[in-house]
Order: sequence, then C-alpha cells, then structure tokens
Amino acid sequence: MSFHTRKPMIAGNWKLNKTIREAIEFVTLLKRRLSDPQSVDVVVCPPYTALSDVAEILTESEIGLGAQDLYWEEKGAFTGEVSGVMLKEAGADFVIIGHSERRQFFHETNDTVNKKTKAALKSNLTPIVCIGETLGERESGKTFQVIETQIKGGFLNFSREEIKKLIIAYEPVWAIGTGKVATPQQAEEVHAFIRKELAKDFGEETALGLRILYGGSVKPDNISNLMAEADIDGALVGGASLEANTFLDIVKSASMAI
Repeated sequence: MSFHTRKPMIAGNWKLNKTIREAIEFVTLLKRRLSDPQSVDVVVCPPYTALSDVAEILTESEIGLGAQDLYWEEKGAFTGEVSGVMLKEAGADFVIIGHSERRQFFHETNDTVNKKTKAALKSNLTPIVCIGETLGERESGKTFQVIETQIKGGFLNFSREEIKKLIIAYEPVWAIGTGKVATPQQAEEVHAFIRKELAKDFGEETALGLRILYGGSVKPDNISNLMAEADIDGALVGGASLEANTFLDIVKSASMAI
C-alpha cells in the first residue's frame, strides 16, 4: 500500500426506506453508540426527505451524511430532480452516484454518471461512484471489460485533482440484495484491477490514495474477511444498514479488522 494510509469507510445506503421519524430514531441511536471517534469513517445515506432532520441530529458528530443521487443541473425545469446545491444546503457531504439500481431501473449511463459526478464536485459533495458487472457479464467473462468501460466513460475529461476527491464503490450487481457475496478474493481481484486502471489514467499516487469500497450483501460476519484484502477500503452497505445493531456490528468488525 506504499506510504498511503487510506482510512476505511462504512457507508449505509438506505435506498427507499425509513420515514423521517424512523430516520431520526435510527441516527439518534447511532450517534449515541458511536460517540467516540472511530478508526473508520461512518456515513449514512437516507432518502432526500429525511436529510435535513438527520443533519440536525448529526451536528457535532463524527458520522457523515450522504444523499442517494443528484441531478447535474443546479436549477431549472426538471420536475422531481434535486441538485447538488440543494443537497449541500440540506446538510449532505456525500452523494452516491451511478448505483446499479439507478443504472438498471432509471436508465443511468456512464455519461450521466460523468455529469452527475462533475456536478457533485462543483457543489463540494464527495461522490461515491458505483461501478460493477451483472451476473450475465461475469459469467461470460466480461467483468474487467465492463469495469474498464465504466471507468473510462464515467471519468472522461476528469483531472487528477478531481479524481482524488472521489470514492469508488465496486458493486457486483449479482451480489446486491441476493445474499450472494463475492468472495474476498473475487472482490480483491476487481478492486486491484480498478486501482490499476485508475493508475494508468491518473497516475499511481492518485490511484493509491483513492478509497475503493465493496458493496453487495455485506454483513457483520463477512466484513472482516473483505477488509483483510489489500485493496478493499470498506463497504457500501445496503440491507444490513437498515437495522441499527447490525450496522453497528459491521462498523465494529471493520474497525477491528484494520
């Protein structure tokens, strides 16, 4: 890992879950249980509706707040969309971009990921950019080809300085919500490939400093083995982030695995 020390991150993506009241209860408990500074960064990503209420509770706390998506324009006639400026004002510091569910159900492309990532950086949000292959792509041996295309398209015309501000999340689509988990070796192989690709395009030092999270059926009992791999710097947790004790167990196991 050279001289770089990448601080691991555990981010919880709540997806379409939790009312404002439920979100408040959850983060109140989380804040109480994680009152000491952690050896891993912890981020929660509630639905838009709960962002400002959650932000209020997380004031003076080490826990970060992220949104689940954004639009690339700052304002205009785009019914139903939310801009980076709005998210920042609501208290967010992070934003997930290009999640496989966005790509699958909402026609997100490498091009829209590119525009959204640029917009996030412009609003001083840290993008958590998701990439990953489907089961069909993995079974037909196209994993690396797909990842390379997503990196090339998603980060086209990005400078080294911009890339340094990103977090990448590798999410094998076949492991999201399916209970199937990539083995630590499978995940590490792709994480190492991502780092190598980024080193080719943006220099080795940039690539070595970048955090690459794993996402896909992460649970308290598999996080330690994943974190033991050299290029896995934490996790983007879906379903297991919805229950406070489970999420806290993941954070604790991740801290112990460092």
